[in-house]
Amino acid sequence: MAAQPHQYDLGLDKNPANYVPLTPLSFLERTAAIYPTMTSVVYEDRRFTWAETRERSHRLASFLAGRGIGRGDTVAAMLPNIPAMYEAHFAVPMLGAVLNPLNIRLEPNSIAFQLDHGGAKAVLVDPEFAAVIEDAIALMSGPKPLLIDVDDPAFGAGRRIGEIEYEAALAAGDPSFAGRRPDDEWDAIALGYTSGTTGNPKGVVTHHRGAYLNAVSNIIAAGLGQHPVYLWTLPMFHCNGWCFPWTIAAAAGVNVCLRKVDPAKIFELIPKHGVTHMAGAPIVYNTLINAPTAPKGAAARPVVGLIAGAAPPVAVLAGAESIGIKLTHVYGLTEVYGPASVCAEQPGWDELPLAERAQLKRRQGVPYPLQEAVTVLDPETMTEVPRDGETIGEVMFRGNIVMKGYLKNEKATQEAFAGGWFHTGDLGVLDQHGYVIIKDRSKDIIISGGENVSSVEVEDVLYKHPAVLFAAVVAKPDPKWGEVPCAFVELKEGASATEAEIIAYCREQLPGFKTPKVIEFASIPKTSTGKIQKFMLRDQVKSAKAISE
Repeated sequence: MAAQPHQYDLGLDKNPANYVPLTPLSFLERTAAIYPTMTSVVYEDRRFTWAETRERSHRLASFLAGRGIGRGDTVAAMLPNIPAMYEAHFAVPMLGAVLNPLNIRLEPNSIAFQLDHGGAKAVLVDPEFAAVIEDAIALMSGPKPLLIDVDDPAFGAGRRIGEIEYEAALAAGDPSFAGRRPDDEWDAIALGYTSGTTGNPKGVVTHHRGAYLNAVSNIIAAGLGQHPVYLWTLPMFHCNGWCFPWTIAAAAGVNVCLRKVDPAKIFELIPKHGVTHMAGAPIVYNTLINAPTAPKGAAARPVVGLIAGAAPPVAVLAGAESIGIKLTHVYGLTEVYGPASVCAEQPGWDELPLAERAQLKRRQGVPYPLQEAVTVLDPETMTEVPRDGETIGEVMFRGNIVMKGYLKNEKATQEAFAGGWFHTGDLGVLDQHGYVIIKDRSKDIIISGGENVSSVEVEDVLYKHPAVLFAAVVAKPDPKWGEVPCAFVELKEGASATEAEIIAYCREQLPGFKTPKVIEFASIPKTSTGKIQKFMLRDQVKSAKAISE
């Protein structure tokens, strides 16, 4: 029997005056209206205002609309952190279309799969990656997308492969193009591919509501305030730059674009533009700490840095502080828009000895301000583990900053959401304060320099080598990259191969970050039924050390 309406239901319905679907598109419109002449984007000798960024985004949307791109279509971008990539984060959703930022470190086969799987109607292409995209297009089985070249004088002369150059496309677009807001905040806004434990990556679909809420969460969690100056050390293709393109628009800040991580360039840009915030994987901060040009002590300008991918060890925390960067540890996955938990600092931490402070700041923490929950559950009973710092369970998220699901993969989506929580696959504990602490990675995922590596994908390549009988890939701790793929290889009887030969073979078929850095030739341990016992190999190379120490 339906519940009877009460007084707060009668005549109090949603209407256009009191309900508008949440979308980060509103951040650009608001900031451009209120702060039209303030700087939005800086890149090399180019500088844009918020009014100009709005106009350029509307022009791009207009051009794409003229080519028949609209609601439910996919637009891919093979771009570094340049103004065009920033503008695409507004222009594409403005059409009701979905932005697919491609990992610029991937090889043509992977890119071809993503373009086919996502059904890309157009691709924005930087000249540095023209050859990769050209090869990927040739490998596609589906319709070929419209290619738009994005010239970049900072890169130098490059070969064009597209139908039109980006600035010409903008010139052909209408600056007064109205665009459209989502009919429903549940509408898709972005498509990002994440390494899975099976061959092909999974397409993570995110929505306007989640992007809006995580953008605001970033402001709170990172203490951005109004008008921050954000240095783009984090790739925008990493789950839409952790939603920071939309975050900086909401905070009316300045985006300092950076084509690649270059310590000398970074230490030039920080004082030049008054950088206040940055983000990235541990490798970024390690690179800065060890740079000969790094400013020390009073010469260092204070910057807040978000770090994810691996908990910062004492050396990184201390090293970052010595060059003026105060680190805050965040944790998440593509499926939760990047960071969706934060090691929220408590009063008094800054006065603690470094080693003690580092142990506190290494935790994966508590929910992001606008995320409902992150905790550790027993995956069998779906009950929270005791807060004893010892009982292991699976780290899980629940809330509005969780993906819609995996594109064209209902089975994987249902498995990921079993029991009403998103299952990360990472194993962890809860301490007495309810802070999450990861103890082991998802079994077949290695995080190297901030990039996810599927061990199964690497094993598939190794098994194609004519000399390989068995192969198993696990994470090996590494002082520079956090962890790297380490391959255990058992050769066929009478066959021979060297470490260099195996690595070179993998490099021909995999991007550099997925290629094993170490090859161990050995008899691989197996169960009585022939199943490889990876846990023994992980113990042998101390895989957990990269996380727990």
